[in-house]
Amino acid sequence: MGFDLHVDATRWHRHTDEVVAATPGIVPVIKGNGYGLGRDTLAAEAGRLGLDTIAVGTYAEVPAALETFAGDVMVLTPWRPFFADVVHDSRVVHTVGRVDDVAALAQHHPGSRVVLEGETSMARHGFDRHELASAVAVLGDLVVEGFAIHLPLEGGHLAEADRWAAALDASQVETTRLFVSHLSPTELARLREQRPHLEVRPRIGTRLWLGDLGALTVRAHVLDVHHVSRGEHVGYRQRAVPRDGYLLVVAGGTSHGVGLEAPKAGGVVTRGKSFARGGLEAAGLSRSPFTIDGRQRWFVEPPHMQASMLYLPAGATPPAVGDVVTAAVRFTTATFDTTTFA
Repeated sequence: MGFDLHVDATRWHRHTDEVVAATPGIVPVIKGNGYGLGRDTLAAEAGRLGLDTIAVGTYAEVPAALETFAGDVMVLTPWRPFFADVVHDSRVVHTVGRVDDVAALAQHHPGSRVVLEGETSMARHGFDRHELASAVAVLGDLVVEGFAIHLPLEGGHLAEADRWAAALDASQVETTRLFVSHLSPTELARLREQRPHLEVRPRIGTRLWLGDLGALTVRAHVLDVHHVSRGEHVGYRQRAVPRDGYLLVVAGGTSHGVGLEAPKAGGVVTRGKSFARGGLEAAGLSRSPFTIDGRQRWFVEPPHMQASMLYLPAGATPPAVGDVVTAAVRFTTATFDTTTFA
């Protein structure tokens, strides 16, 4: 009894089957916390789907991936000479994005399999278009498995992808395999139409694993229920309760990722919402991810490590100790006590 994830296995498998069937050449991305489902679970699913390659985030994730998945394992973080945890295995495909790194890898680990990455408008990793010839010149015995581009999330980036495809065509890189991240299904189809000689392989994570959130239910057990009166001081920080009601203690805290948010872009709408929410937070109120009696409820104070304290106003129907309530979480930062497929 705690903070648990329940997966409708039939529905989830149906979704992953549909995405794979509609996406030729798909390379599942399996990194971090495994999108809340766990990396081993996703690697096993990639095997069930009959796929030949998966992509992990870091070299620390490679050993478990090799053990769980029978195919190739591509590492998205570019190889660096100073990395101490690099796994050199015939099934590992390294990413390289600097000329010096290509030369160092060729010298110290000849025969390694690599993808060359271009520096897109993400401006994160990769070669400038004009560096490709220099990279090819120092490849040595490295085996080039393809060329990769990692595009931004928002907005249409088909034109940028096509420019890189053209740069690949014009380069001396001997590959017709292009790995792409963050193109929509429509953009993928257009890119294949425009560059029919290329083998386009989309690397996909969120849309594959979390594309049907209705298959995933987060359940938290109610650990305690207390009547509280307006002005009563409660919690670690002894904040005053705003009105009569109930104080609920539910499973799920910071160790589970509850209350943790990614930084948000500062658009006008976002800033307006933050301003409105700020007045409530100044009064000691912050919206929780837990839904009780049909509504998303407020934290009494910031969540604790394993539990959260919530305020439920008088007039609402409180749950009983041992009941289960649901929560909406950001799966890429969530950790669960148990994960059940049923």
